[in-house]
Amino acid sequence: MSTYALDAVFRPKSVAVVGASPRERSVGRAVVRNLREAGFAGPVGLVNPKYRQIDGLPAVARLADLPFKPELVVVTTPPDTVPGVIAEAVAAGARAAVVVTAGLGQGPGSLLERLREAARPHGLRVVGPNCLGVMAPHVGLNASFAARSPLKGDLALVSQSGAIASGLVEWGVARSIGFSAVVSLGDALDVDFGDLLDWFAQDTKTRAILLYIESIRDARKFMSAARAAARAKPVVVVKSGRHAQGARAAATHTGALAGSDAVYDAAFRRAGLLRVLALDELFAAAKTLGHLRSAPGGRLAILTNGGGIGVLAVDRLVDLGGTLAALDEATVRRLDGMLPPTWSRANPVDIVGDADASRYAQALEALLSDRENDAVLVMNVPTALASSTDAAGAVTRVLAQRPRPGAGKPVLGVWLGREPAALAALEAAGVPTYNTEAGAILGYTYLVRHREAQQALMETPPSLPEDFVVDSAAAQAVVAGALAQGRQWLDPLEVNALMAAYGIPITPVTLAGDADAAAAAAAPLLADGMQVALKILSPDILHKSDVDGVRLNLASEAAVREAAGLLKAGHAVCIFPEGTRSRDGQFGEFKSGPFQAAIMAGAEVLPVALTGADRILPPTPWFHGYPGVITARFGAPIASSGRVRASSPE
Repeated sequence: MSTYALDAVFRPKSVAVVGASPRERSVGRAVVRNLREAGFAGPVGLVNPKYRQIDGLPAVARLADLPFKPELVVVTTPPDTVPGVIAEAVAAGARAAVVVTAGLGQGPGSLLERLREAARPHGLRVVGPNCLGVMAPHVGLNASFAARSPLKGDLALVSQSGAIASGLVEWGVARSIGFSAVVSLGDALDVDFGDLLDWFAQDTKTRAILLYIESIRDARKFMSAARAAARAKPVVVVKSGRHAQGARAAATHTGALAGSDAVYDAAFRRAGLLRVLALDELFAAAKTLGHLRSAPGGRLAILTNGGGIGVLAVDRLVDLGGTLAALDEATVRRLDGMLPPTWSRANPVDIVGDADASRYAQALEALLSDRENDAVLVMNVPTALASSTDAAGAVTRVLAQRPRPGAGKPVLGVWLGREPAALAALEAAGVPTYNTEAGAILGYTYLVRHREAQQALMETPPSLPEDFVVDSAAAQAVVAGALAQGRQWLDPLEVNALMAAYGIPITPVTLAGDADAAAAAAAPLLADGMQVALKILSPDILHKSDVDGVRLNLASEAAVREAAGLLKAGHAVCIFPEGTRSRDGQFGEFKSGPFQAAIMAGAEVLPVALTGADRILPPTPWFHGYPGVITARFGAPIASSGRVRASSPE
């Protein structure tokens, strides 16, 4: 749905909070407090049948009882009430909803699916569920339970994690960094990264877009939106789960597979996004790219009044794969005529510790005219011999003489004295300044990488490599064989054959009928110092890990034989067929999948009843446990043999 009705999320004329509460440490209370403190100018309606007023504001029992039509509805009620609240919001004429509530489940029959069915046919846009909320400082909107409101600014932050969004707001407040909007996506039932990239690409209040990503569900939509946004303004992304351990943690957090980091990295580069590795780099990259679009090349000239800091800058530049520019002979002669005999006569251009404003101006003009560099880093170390503020003023005057502001080579600055007047002058002239030479060099690498990403964005790769040969008949035979058997998935052997037909190298796969065959197949690989993985092969088991059917990092034939024996023997699997926690201790609807798995495996079912969990871990918006006792009762095993597998709906 792209940007449809997103104006009701970021520029609503009226807001209602369903689940508003006077109770301390409740989500409903936090949202009401934030809305009031942020200074939202439109009408705010509080909905809770338990109260006639909350914090001095009138409260009503239902959305229909409000004296106005709420354009944006914020939902903080318990999970089982959310679909009904959304239906009420539709009836009340709302255009968008922010669902803060967590614990709506997944899949057919879940509360999440019922929420979708209540909202989507009527065009109601939904942010969340399971999210921090939405903040838009320029309109005084803080529809979230964040600890505080962000400052007004021109950075849009879209985060899959509510905790990350809240933390970055705090970070920004501490550093006087403001936002045009902050959005926590949560489970992203409706509004997702693609929608928000489209919105912020067109938003005049947004100069740069910052993304925190754990996983992407709709890759095609994301890539289309990302490419369009990257053409309009800088898009900086942090992707968690770069390593295997982090990817597993991200999957647990979001409920979605994080996927291969190499794939994400390639996709980001192809879309023209600048990827950074840590949260602090988000702001640093946005700061640099906000002042300077990109560098025309990768060659850096360094101008300094301190030789030591110049050497450190070169070291950091080399560490990050940068290029130290050479000085043109004409530039050396020009600098010889204006600088003391003790100047460095090389890059970094050390103009000596007593350098005054005039010396800075002359040297900077010479470097900006030199065709052997693509950007200039100007650094100043405070001394008792010259004014750092005057030096900053000289830099700004040189830049002001350009034909138009921002034209020509990028200029970055490091003013170690951090004099407010000097920093203010440089900021006004569009020169990003940094606390250290290392920060400046990192900022410069952002410029170079952004230029490379923009170049890649505009390139049109060939549809196929010239040497690409496809065995179409073999590929079609693999797929046709699976379809003939009524299967929708290929097994590992078929995947291997399909990839081979397209000439795509993948990890080799061998079929082994027993433990000895598995050990024999693994022997040559183990002899080369490699490790192997062992997996169950069954048309009825799609995800082998779900049934403990995978063994990894096997380094000997004995380990392979042992693993094969364990897989063949089978293991007990604990499954919760009810699908969710009970709010009242009564049984809910059972899911059929676990019982079908038992029938397919011919395994017995051991019934286990747990009581007391509803009191210890109640399904509230806040995941909070309480002390108590859980009682487990075991029934007699139930045989699955002779039972019929239920047919799947079309």
